Amino acid sequence: MAQNALARERLFALRETIAKLEGKPAPALAAAEREALASGETGRQDAERNGRAQRLPFGVASLDEAMEGGLPLDAITEIRSTLFRDAGAASGFALAAAALLQRVEEASDCSPILWIGDTVSTMEAGLPYAVGLQDFGLRPECFLQALPRKLDEALWLAETAVESGAFSVVILEIRGNPAHFGLTESRRLGLRAKAAGRPLFLLRQAGEEEASSAAFRLLAEPAPSGMRALPDGSRLAGSIGNPVFHLSLEKSRNPAPLSLLLEWNPHERQFFPIDEPRRALTPDERSAHPGAQLSASFDGQDRPQKMGSFLAFERAS
Repeated sequence: MAQNALARERLFALRETIAKLEGKPAPALAAAEREALASGETGRQDAERNGRAQRLPFGVASLDEAMEGGLPLDAITEIRSTLFRDAGAASGFALAAAALLQRVEEASDCSPILWIGDTVSTMEAGLPYAVGLQDFGLRPECFLQALPRKLDEALWLAETAVESGAFSVVILEIRGNPAHFGLTESRRLGLRAKAAGRPLFLLRQAGEEEASSAAFRLLAEPAPSGMRALPDGSRLAGSIGNPVFHLSLEKSRNPAPLSLLLEWNPHERQFFPIDEPRRALTPDERSAHPGAQLSASFDGQDRPQKMGSFLAFERAS
């Protein structure tokens, strides 16, 4: 980030030199450019933000009330998992929130979603898959992914992407609690999000709670899902229904703790609260045909072959 600022100063100095050679008023030119860059075209951005809501409601009364109206659209929201094995839950909730935002903005435009992934986290939890994104309620053609090798590169990319205002949401995935990402770096990202009027999701995989400029911090954990609903209202035995998240609000202005279960419906792109926790299915209940033993085909490859007797010979040298 410091290198980026230094590069800008060098660019201004170079333009001043060129302006002097061309006989133009260099000080006035450079001062105007510095002012425009520092302000980030504040007037235009303020006008755009006045036409946009700064909160995205989840549609769940208790969560929206605790988050003062919903997900902030001009700040950092941290979503974390405590263990790497729960990375799918944290990533899934972040993508569900992005799909919810995409549904709202879909009427006006299709601003892409930028996922800045951590290399080690993707090795453990995998990469987003286009078909899976579509089944989850996202539009793959509006989803971009970057895999920087270093944390400094990821932070620079996240800051630049948020500042550009070209993305509906930027998702920055980091692993644990790196020493080079502290309160100072978090504040810079928060200021960029505030100035651009765009949200940033900080996805912290297998990390502990720490001080940051995030407006809210959510702990996302996996929870048992129900069985798939059929058109007649019944449930398909042995099936797996919509994903369910165990969500805990860890940081907010509301001192009262909040923990709830949310089901994500990818077809309607909407969250639904679950009043009672579901029990995990037994192995027999997970199967569509509990206890059924299907015989092998008569001449199939899975039929054991009769080998007969064997005679061992000494290997020739």
